[in-house]
Amino acid sequence: MRELFREADSTIVGHMKSILESEGIATVIRNEHLCMAGFSEVPIPEFFPALNVIHDEDYPRALQVLKEYVENSRINAGKVNEEVACPSCGEINPGNFEACWSCESLLALTRK
Repeated sequence: MRELFREADSTIVGHMKSILESEGIATVIRNEHLCMAGFSEVPIPEFFPALNVIHDEDYPRALQVLKEYVENSRINAGKVNEEVACPSCGEINPGNFEACWSCESLLALTRK
């Protein structure tokens, strides 16, 4: 088992876990249910939820998947004010959506 990263916000750690598992990479979150209450008023990073790959050989691929996700998120964040028409149903979607909100078809294929 090898740690990828730790973050105070457990929702971010859980989201990254789901991204990796959708790619077939087995993961586990350490400190997932650990509560800081009573320890200290100062956040202690050692107690933050930590995302780990179960198999060490998956570590490089997991890093690449997360890196690509973060890069794509940054690119798409700037497209929030653009609009994209769904190729399947014609519904208008915000430019940062990857799938149509109405029919769930992929929108990324229609972008340049």
